[in-house]
Amino acid sequence: MILRWPRLGKTELLRFGLSLLAPLAGTVSWLPQTIHGSPNLRVSSLVWCRPGSEGAQSGRLFSSSIDGSVSEWDLYDLRQKTVLDSIGISIWQMAAEPCNNLKLQLKQDSGSHENGHVNDMTNGVDDDRSSDSEEDDDDDSVNLHEQPVSDNTRLAVACDDGCVRIYTVSSADRLTYSRSLPRVSGRVLSVTWSPDASRIYSGSSDGYIRCWDAKLYHEMYRITVGLGGLGSGPELCILSLLALRCGTLVSADSTGSVQFWDIKHGTLLQAHSYHKGDVNALAAAPSHNRVFSAGSDGQVILYKLSGEVVGSGEVMKKWVYVGYVRAHTHDVRALTIAVPISREDASPDEKLKRPRGKEKPLEFSYHKWAHLGVPMLISAADDTKLFAYSVKEFTKFSPHDICPAPQRVQIQLVQDTVFNQTSFLLVQASEWLDILSVRPKNGTVSDIGFGPSSGPTPTDLVARVKCRASRKIICSTIAFSGSLFAYSDHVKPSLFELKRTKSGNQAWTVSKRQLPLDLPYAHSLAFSSDSSRLMIAGNDRKIYVADIESSKLVHTFVPCRKECGDGLPPSEPPITRMFTSCDGQWLAAVNCFGDVYIFNLELQRQHWFIARLDGASVTAGGFTPRSSNVLIISTSSNQVYAFDVEAKQLGEWSMRHTFSLPRRYQEFPGEVIGLSFPPSRSSSSVVVYSPRAMCLIDFGMPIDGDDDTDLANGQDIALRKLQIGKLKRKLKGHESETKSNGRKNFEFYAFRDPVLFVGHLSKHSLLIIDKPWMQVVKTLEAPPVHRHIYGT
Repeated sequence: MILRWPRLGKTELLRFGLSLLAPLAGTVSWLPQTIHGSPNLRVSSLVWCRPGSEGAQSGRLFSSSIDGSVSEWDLYDLRQKTVLDSIGISIWQMAAEPCNNLKLQLKQDSGSHENGHVNDMTNGVDDDRSSDSEEDDDDDSVNLHEQPVSDNTRLAVACDDGCVRIYTVSSADRLTYSRSLPRVSGRVLSVTWSPDASRIYSGSSDGYIRCWDAKLYHEMYRITVGLGGLGSGPELCILSLLALRCGTLVSADSTGSVQFWDIKHGTLLQAHSYHKGDVNALAAAPSHNRVFSAGSDGQVILYKLSGEVVGSGEVMKKWVYVGYVRAHTHDVRALTIAVPISREDASPDEKLKRPRGKEKPLEFSYHKWAHLGVPMLISAADDTKLFAYSVKEFTKFSPHDICPAPQRVQIQLVQDTVFNQTSFLLVQASEWLDILSVRPKNGTVSDIGFGPSSGPTPTDLVARVKCRASRKIICSTIAFSGSLFAYSDHVKPSLFELKRTKSGNQAWTVSKRQLPLDLPYAHSLAFSSDSSRLMIAGNDRKIYVADIESSKLVHTFVPCRKECGDGLPPSEPPITRMFTSCDGQWLAAVNCFGDVYIFNLELQRQHWFIARLDGASVTAGGFTPRSSNVLIISTSSNQVYAFDVEAKQLGEWSMRHTFSLPRRYQEFPGEVIGLSFPPSRSSSSVVVYSPRAMCLIDFGMPIDGDDDTDLANGQDIALRKLQIGKLKRKLKGHESETKSNGRKNFEFYAFRDPVLFVGHLSKHSLLIIDKPWMQVVKTLEAPPVHRHIYGT
């Protein structure tokens, strides 16, 4: 989450909805999942609450708003619900009561791990090791344990009127007000609990940290956070607090100071002033022996608990500065620690045959430190970027760019439309849809093969359709004919028809078509291949099939795990993706967790259920033009599967190759976000792409082994090796090689700028829509971090 903590009344907050990112081990990909909320929502804080005796097993996610309301984000139904109406006062931060009866024990076995709390050390420091270098560090690997059943959680809410309000989180749909702590001068900007839940710490705009008894609700002591003679006052705001198990309280303030306090007495232990502006966020490693801070100067700084032997032989512990990393161009607003949660990766000690070549620099290999159970730090900033860092080896490895193209817009391309075979682009924004016509140069698409780019392709705006005020578009689709398109906001779906006019000033007209009444809003939409029916994946977990000509409901599917589940109430997670076959027989629907349901549209019944593939979610898919029975699926672990849906089994290609793909593909640069099939029934290939690169897979060609010219080990090495300049030179030599030896399977092409969409205009021509990042940075309202250059 990206937000700006309040200082002198200025705020810059997340709006509209939430995007969740789950780190997955193996290839350590990042799976985004968006939950659309109210368009008027302005989020100021996010907090996870542990599962209660009747709560969700994975816990509950709450957000506070600048208007004083609190919402819960249902991760199963993908919806927002208000659990606390506006209290009329801005909420700046929330903190959930930690579990005080959790007894963690170190697990020595290396078996399977379940999601839950992490196993942490008691005091978070190893006295027998030197702490001056982060490389000589104790083991910060994480063992995951089950979360025990406990009573209802309390939620501490920091409010603008100087109060900390306490609410109880129960299994009900509303928060229960408990009581308020005594009001203080100034705003309460930060709040946190002690690890044993016996104390509450609050930081305010008057420069004080206050310690409260969590049972008796009275003030125990207060700390004046003044450094270098600044003292307290309106110029010093306590922006973040962090309580550690070792008995240390960490504070971050608007003077650029990070200070460590003794929890028992409230005395200062150490103070560091390495930041050159507001320190907005703090985070601690699971072992609580490392603390990270980030602020408005773009820096992320590491501090480490060190043990020094004094003259009497006593070990004195202190917090020392280790180093910093500056990956963001703008103010860093949030920090958190994440742990990959899927299948176990290959052991780092496992010996693999590597291609001969130059030694690869360690700082460019994301896979060397991103493994199951190994914690990683994540930072978010005003530049809309998310970066992942190694917690244990923070300064050794470069940060990993999780989202090369944040806020990726939904784009769909249709070729050979009824309008003189013109190709149309459907581009979805938050409040409108754009229909663009693609005009290839010289009026035709030439089959140039997989060669260098022919330059920018001009487009013309055909139509723009806006949704109603205070609404937001959730999903959209365009028919293969190009004459129909539809979208759904958080109220209902809408259908439109596009027509070309022969007279008048306007060349195109858009008219609204009627849909069946009482349809729910949708998470996904899809047209049949002949554009006669519209499939609507409703938020009620049903799939509605509407006939466009008669505006009647033809059939309603209820996804289920058993094929004979007709008539049962919906119980499966909501559908977020749908794909239709070219012959109009099959509909593939994917839920938000990665399960796939296959429906026969001709027989109007569910045909097959495919459980989550290798514990990963589906990132892209589609039916091949060559055979409407073949469904291609790509997962968040960057695996590719080919299914024979009619036979209800893996296709022959997947049976032979899915688990023996070339290593260069398993280390695909970035996370796969889309597939593109050539519009030819004789083609057997597909283009798989991520924001960083694309790969051509031909299912009719043999899979080649790795050699010296293959993709280097690691995503970032691959990008460095396949820079666009070198790519053009390589392609020139490749053209002659293709003529004599033929095209090589699993070929990679890197992108210079983050790519939003790749689609075929013809059998051998691709349309690539990228997003030059420097152009995006120039449009941001917040200025980039000023960096002084020596001598200027």
